[in-house]
Amino acid sequence: MPHTLWVIKTTLPKSWLEAEVGSFAQSLLESGAACIHHHLITSTYTWEDKIQSEQEWAVEIKVSKANKNEVLEKLENTHPYDVPQIIVQECVSSDSYGEWVDSQ
Repeated sequence: MPHTLWVIKTTLPKSWLEAEVGSFAQSLLESGAACIHHHLITSTYTWEDKIQSEQEWAVEIKVSKANKNEVLEKLENTHPYDVPQIIVQECVSSDSYGEWVDSQ
């Protein structure tokens, strides 16, 4: 039977070193996230009426329903951007993975 969990997506500045991204991820793990992936991407967007394109860190956070609000609060309170991308998706996973996420 499928299991429900939440995936939170955000981005961080490319200027951050991998160790800084890791430290940020650790703070989210300590707030209840189960697993965090991060990798470099190129983002293209409009900001202050200009088209921008730059590299950023993409961050994907897996979290249980029980820990979702605490992780979101930590993310919102510590995010370095003025207007951070914070996208929350309810997802279905395998039972074994979902149970592991719930156990964290």
